[in-house]
Amino acid sequence: MLTGKQKRYLRSLAHHLDPIFQVGKGGVNENLIKQVEDTLEVRELLKISVLNNCGEDKHEVAEEIAAGSGAEIVQIIGNTIVLYKESKERKTIELPK
Repeated sequence: MLTGKQKRYLRSLAHHLDPIFQVGKGGVNENLIKQVEDTLEVRELLKISVLNNCGEDKHEVAEEIAAGSGAEIVQIIGNTIVLYKESKERKTIELPK
């Protein structure tokens, strides 16, 4: 579980990132979760955009993706979700204590 201080730090790092994935009318599926997992292993921090034509609520989408990929939700702002998962192989982000 991330502390408030760690979330604040991750939000500052994510500010300049562009969303890599988009969730549309197809919703969340296994393929999307697998791709998010692989990308998180490489980048540790990423943004996902929830499109207007997505039938699900953005909070439900965030929970589904986070649960499926083992990531933590850093922030949901507007239609953008920020996720973090510590990399096993390529740890680059050092979280504050």
